[in-house]
Amino acid sequence: MIGNRPVIIIGGGGHARVLIATLKAFWREIIGILHPDETMIGQTIAGITVIGNDDKVSDYAPDEVVLINGLGSVSLPEKRKDIYMKFKKNGYSFASVIHPSAIVVDDVKIGEGVQIMAGAILQSGCLIGDNAIINTGAIVDHDCKIGAHVHIAPGSVISGGVEIGEMVHIGTGAKVIQGINIHSCAVIGAGAVVVRNVSAATKVAGNPAKEI
Repeated sequence: MIGNRPVIIIGGGGHARVLIATLKAFWREIIGILHPDETMIGQTIAGITVIGNDDKVSDYAPDEVVLINGLGSVSLPEKRKDIYMKFKKNGYSFASVIHPSAIVVDDVKIGEGVQIMAGAILQSGCLIGDNAIINTGAIVDHDCKIGAHVHIAPGSVISGGVEIGEMVHIGTGAKVIQGINIHSCAVIGAGAVVVRNVSAATKVAGNPAKEI
């Protein structure tokens, strides 16, 4: 987390609700939720009130609050990146969130706005880029480099020495063997077993994973 500033959540879907539960475990003050649907204003999500759309954040100076990116990603994480870059351009900071049950070795380096969810494991020598999600139960073994805006979905296993470029989506339960390079904007299908390098903006699936 960044200091003890109160938190504003961006987004009100399933990923945001999971983050709210984690923040409550830290007794972190949550001001409210930003939601694109203005009919939601005044309603509550996971016990937290929707206070407005993205423009509402301008009521708070950048040094008064810290933001949490509550958007998940199903395929390419473009929208999640856009939200992050928009608010960073306006001077706001994003908190990194690590669930209490996650295991993160001391020498792991974590960028801004990273979210490490329940039961995830990050081993020695890993580097996690800004705004990445290491989701529930995912394993990232030693010396991996994970780019900005990457989503490693629940139950995925990334073996040692893997390099993953920006805005890659690793599907639920996928496995990547050691030393593989996955280039930017690639999508790895759920349950895929990746045994060779993956080119940029390529979709692969299956065991062994092949381009689709």
